[in-house]
Amino acid sequence: MNAPDILRGHTDTIILNILKCGDSYGYEIAKTIYDVSGGVFDITEATVYVAFRRLEQAGFIEAYWGDNTGGARRRYYKITESGTEKYVRLAAEWQNASGLLNKLIGGNL
Repeated sequence: MNAPDILRGHTDTIILNILKCGDSYGYEIAKTIYDVSGGVFDITEATVYVAFRRLEQAGFIEAYWGDNTGGARRRYYKITESGTEKYVRLAAEWQNASGLLNKLIGGNL
């Protein structure tokens, strides 16, 4: 299993983290993930939009249409209060799991 495979299971957490920093849209989020990962995690916009649908149905994000500034109108997403709470829980789970894996894989047993 390589890094992109491991990260795919955490797409919702990654998207919620990005939206904690500010409202965004699909292409911008996909590009942020690609850039921050140094090109290792090349997520498609389709994958991002599937996650948006799932997160929106759960009430963790809300969508709205941005202003039309010379191009096509973009649909932006923002994190909700329950989305922030969900992110905190998911991030804590990740910290616990990664700490345990570091001990089991990288540590002296």
